[in-house]
Amino acid sequence: MTDAATDSVVEPIVFRWHEAEITAIAPVTPHVKSVRLRCGLAEAYRAGQHVDVRLTAEDGYQAQRSYSIASAPDASGTLELMIEALPDGEVSGWFSHCAEIGDRVELRGPIGGSFSWDGSDGGPLLLGGGGSGVVPLLAMLRRRAQRWRAIPAALIYSARTRAEAIAVAELERLAETDPNFSLHLATTREAGGKRIDAALVADALARIGAPGKVFLCGSNRFVAAASDLILAQGVAPGLIRTERFGA
Repeated sequence: MTDAATDSVVEPIVFRWHEAEITAIAPVTPHVKSVRLRCGLAEAYRAGQHVDVRLTAEDGYQAQRSYSIASAPDASGTLELMIEALPDGEVSGWFSHCAEIGDRVELRGPIGGSFSWDGSDGGPLLLGGGGSGVVPLLAMLRRRAQRWRAIPAALIYSARTRAEAIAVAELERLAETDPNFSLHLATTREAGGKRIDAALVADALARIGAPGKVFLCGSNRFVAAASDLILAQGVAPGLIRTERFGA
């Protein structure tokens, strides 16, 4: 490759780092904070995608981590991340204990083309989230609520307790006011709680009919269990898109 050819290469926007300013921080659960950022990527993503976040210390040390975008694309010039505080997490620890409005970080993305949705992709939508894996699905539901409420959607959501369920009040309110959306919450560590099972999946499918799109996000264990339960209901494997993290 010649020098001239090298000079002509334009770095794709997804690979560039963009400065972003924190405009709002708010608690969502005891361990999760909503962080809203103003940046040039705010309208250039699809619901379900994620970004890399990079922090740089005064001595030049850098740490980065990927976070799903919780907001739906709009004209506000901002995007929202839901950041869970993790033990020994450098990036999440900074956001949880040190970050302030006006602080600046760097973002790279958006990332994740296959795990994304827009209204033109159609439905019905069957969504399954475990813990913080609900975040990209929340973005899809928020996008649907903007213009595509006629598309049937069901969310299967597994959380340890209701208090730890991200945006549960918003989701419950949507289920109460939108006849084409249903929420199926399973709490695994509360009295009377349970894990997702065949009956819960069957109920979700009964509400929406045959799904046109299925998105699952959570731990390896959650995604494997949810996939098996959905496949057992006769859903075609090719409809299922997954994102996994941790055990």
